[in-house]
Amino acid sequence: MPHEYSATDARNGLQVTIRGDFPDDRDERVRIARTANLFTRLMATILGTENATERHERFRAVETQLEVADAVIRGDGAEVQRLLRETLTQMGVSEEQMREVEQQLRQQIEAMGGEIPPELRGLFGTGALDTDTGDEPDAPLGERPLDDR
Repeated sequence: MPHEYSATDARNGLQVTIRGDFPDDRDERVRIARTANLFTRLMATILGTENATERHERFRAVETQLEVADAVIRGDGAEVQRLLRETLTQMGVSEEQMREVEQQLRQQIEAMGGEIPPELRGLFGTGALDTDTGDEPDAPLGERPLDDR
């Protein structure tokens, strides 16, 4: 039997209802309630933004963060990478700037005596952190071996 949880924002009365098969675990049900409350409060805050341009930007920022969170939770590294690159590009960050950031991050990690963790290699898809492929650090994503993406 489906369960239901409704969260209402006290400031403007916005209500969000979640229906579905919830786990029996009490802690998980508390997490569902907390997440619903947070989402409701966030939506009410955005809807309370008077300037339409700011409201649009805030919605887009939340959408992107939720898309990234979904991809991270699903373990879809390629989608996380795509979303990060898309967001940075929309912010006006160039390919060259992304390469520079990756290069600086690699240098900082190496200066601390560490190795680049596999999950950080190709963070933005520029290849600057992908040091185990034998390719040049700036090799475009499509020119690196598939098993190192």
